[in-house]
Amino acid sequence: MIGAEGLKTDDLDLCFEKLMTVFGGEGIGGGKMGGGRVITEWKDIPMELLLRIVSLVDDQTVIVASGVCSGWRDAICWGLTHLSLSWCKNNMNNLVLSLAPKFTKLQVLVLRQDKPQLQDNAVETIANCCHDLLDLDLSKSFKLSDRSLYALAHGCPNLTKLNISGCSAFSDTALAYLTGFCRKLKILNLCGCVKAASDEALKAIGYNCNQLQSLNLGWCEKVGDVGVMSLAYGCPDLRALDLCGCLLITDESVIALANNCLHLRSLGLYYCQNITDRAMYSLAHSRVKNKQEMWESVKNRYKEEEGLMNLNISQCTALTPPAVQALCDSFPALHTCPGRHSLIISGCLNLTSVHCACAVQAHRAANPLSYPAH
Repeated sequence: MIGAEGLKTDDLDLCFEKLMTVFGGEGIGGGKMGGGRVITEWKDIPMELLLRIVSLVDDQTVIVASGVCSGWRDAICWGLTHLSLSWCKNNMNNLVLSLAPKFTKLQVLVLRQDKPQLQDNAVETIANCCHDLLDLDLSKSFKLSDRSLYALAHGCPNLTKLNISGCSAFSDTALAYLTGFCRKLKILNLCGCVKAASDEALKAIGYNCNQLQSLNLGWCEKVGDVGVMSLAYGCPDLRALDLCGCLLITDESVIALANNCLHLRSLGLYYCQNITDRAMYSLAHSRVKNKQEMWESVKNRYKEEEGLMNLNISQCTALTPPAVQALCDSFPALHTCPGRHSLIISGCLNLTSVHCACAVQAHRAANPLSYPAH
């Protein structure tokens, strides 16, 4: 057996047929290669062609193929850089323990689960064997403890993308420790990490991870202004920040982001009910405070690619139409029109009068007599 999902050596003939189908037009399955070599069995496939085929088939087939022979195993183990085991519904932990020591050149590893399977020993094995890892998805790994974060800190310092959403057992101490070693992080998903995502952890992120571009803090109820302000000061290249459900934050957080994160494109403030008009006006005025940004905006006539492109202020019931309209007017990429909703105001009944520029233009086009020419 090749793994824990019933992948047996008996499946190799089926695997071969699948591989042959992928490159059926190149002389495989009884045809000839360019040099006149006839391929009739899986063991005849040259290594270069094998790696091309492996890049196109599903991950289960790759795992089966790695058990064909020592030549195939070595080629796949050295050439495989991307792997997803999300299809594994049972015993993913054992599969990782088996594969991680073989696939040491992995750069992307997806271990997303529908039900928790992974344990710390699997992540420790990954950290011990896969030192080139750049992108790791451990979402919904409820069984993992701080041991996993400590192992990753030492074994995978080149991580640029980490998804530990839903890993509710991690502590803020372990997360802060990780950021001290994984300083190249650009994308970090902490959604639902209620213990790990604290102001202390965000201070560490702001201090250590100044390349960070995207951070998801959704429903991290311990996050407050101190933490978000630390992010704003320490991560000036931040492009996307989700603070949905962070009930403690106030206008001070948004003002710090507006003043320091000039490349911010997406901001989630769903159910942040302490947010007021002051925060909206600070966002609206943010590019005016930066002369270079203002000059670029003038030169490009306020292209939609600039500034905020997505904003969720649903259930922010303290906001008023003038403030939100001022924000909408400042950033043409914020849309309220059907099919292009990038300014989300669900649950704010007092904001129904807010409209984006294209919605106003469409209304004028439909009612030309209401707008006399000048």
